[in-house]
Amino acid sequence: MDATDHIDPSYLISLTRHPPECRVLVLGDLMMDHYAWGNVSRISPEAPIPILKIERETEMPGGAASVVLNLRQLGADVVCCGMVGNDAEGERLVAALKNAGADTNAIVRADDRSTTLKTRYVGGVQSAARAMQHVLRVDREDTTPIDEDVVEEVLAKIAAVINDCNAVLVSDYGKGLLTTDLLQSVIATARAAGKPVLVDPKLGDDFSMYRGATGITPNRLETERVTGIAPRDADSMNMAARQMVTSLELEFTLITVDRDGLYVHAENDVSTLLPSRPRSVYDVSGAGDMILSTLGFFLAVQVPLSCAAYLANVAAGIEVGKLGVNTVSLAEIRTELMALTTDTAGKLQSMPELISTLETHRQRHEKIAFTNGCFDMLHVGHMKYLNFAREQGDLLVVGLNSDASIRSLKGNRRPILPEDERIRLLAALACVDYIVVFDEDSVQPVIEQVQPNVLVKGSDYGFDGVVGREFVESHGGEVVLAPVVEGISTSAIVERVLEKYGSNDAADAENGK
Repeated sequence: MDATDHIDPSYLISLTRHPPECRVLVLGDLMMDHYAWGNVSRISPEAPIPILKIERETEMPGGAASVVLNLRQLGADVVCCGMVGNDAEGERLVAALKNAGADTNAIVRADDRSTTLKTRYVGGVQSAARAMQHVLRVDREDTTPIDEDVVEEVLAKIAAVINDCNAVLVSDYGKGLLTTDLLQSVIATARAAGKPVLVDPKLGDDFSMYRGATGITPNRLETERVTGIAPRDADSMNMAARQMVTSLELEFTLITVDRDGLYVHAENDVSTLLPSRPRSVYDVSGAGDMILSTLGFFLAVQVPLSCAAYLANVAAGIEVGKLGVNTVSLAEIRTELMALTTDTAGKLQSMPELISTLETHRQRHEKIAFTNGCFDMLHVGHMKYLNFAREQGDLLVVGLNSDASIRSLKGNRRPILPEDERIRLLAALACVDYIVVFDEDSVQPVIEQVQPNVLVKGSDYGFDGVVGREFVESHGGEVVLAPVVEGISTSAIVERVLEKYGSNDAADAENGK
């Protein structure tokens, strides 16, 4: 039986707009991901290996800490429970989690072990940083099981916060924190309190330490190691998933089957294969964390399993389109859902997709024009403006303010038309080639990623008032001011409607009062 038969796309989109508040406990192996970025231009004369010239270094929380960042990006309150060493990496890791808004009071400091540090060396071809890929990864870690006194300390911290949480997510990287005794105690405590427990398991031959959890999210290899069944097709996926659900007393198993998507099997014998969407895969790092985070977030707010799994599949697809481990926002998920479920003729694209698409146009030496706006209640002024913008290049990319962005800029009574309707209207215009939605108040980050040859804004801004002008001109591009149709605007239309049909003050409506 296919659990997705009755999923309403509009329901999924609505979940990304105003999700209920939730608080999630994340338990697992905290680590720091360190990246050394550079370029490779030659092979070493000493050995057949590339020489990586380091140009910059970055770091970010990884492992279970990555799950914390994902959940914060989705809007959840997060309590983080794990262990770090009393070292500089541990200090920076805890500080980064605090800065992200997570509650770090349940993190245990260990004097006798170091904070797990993964260093990835990432190289590109020539100075343009093309063909970026991992060259080497170096791990510094201690994976010995924690002592019994540390187990008791962790359990005490969890007992103090679990009643205030809606769900428990366990991220097991096999670094020694999650012993069988600790896991079984946490699962029993959570289930007794009515809290779902989701586990992303470690690679091994035995999942018995996860017995009694609500669900687990193993990948293809982990599934084969534990069940002895290689999940290659629907029948073998079903056999493996059914075996885990039965033997481990789970409510469901979600198997991540990389290029094939996700396979979900529940104890009520409802199962489905959610295929992945074909896309350019830049980096699979963090895909498992993203699935656990998104699935756990939506289950925590009591979204049905089939819908939560669908949303997790969408989020993971977005994440693998980015280089390195990255968070995914609700706005990005919403954009992807609208691209999948609305008739936008392929015009609506997420930022990673758009960057890839524009590279093809650049290889053809096509001039990329860009403009942005709210485009609330599309009118003749918009039409003339967009046609003018399209004439400035070989294609036109439109940056569209999301509903959240418009509310932030114009007040709670705007936009008048919701995001999906504004997208459909823009997509219906022949002059618009691509649409990308952004949540920020400023369009500057979008312009820097799109890197247009021509930036178009209305003449009412004046050159000095055009956001992104300096960036575009510094890259050899130009700024063009479009003529404005006098007396025609969304605000003017709102005024006319209110004068004719309403008694509310037009200015109050415009200012969101």
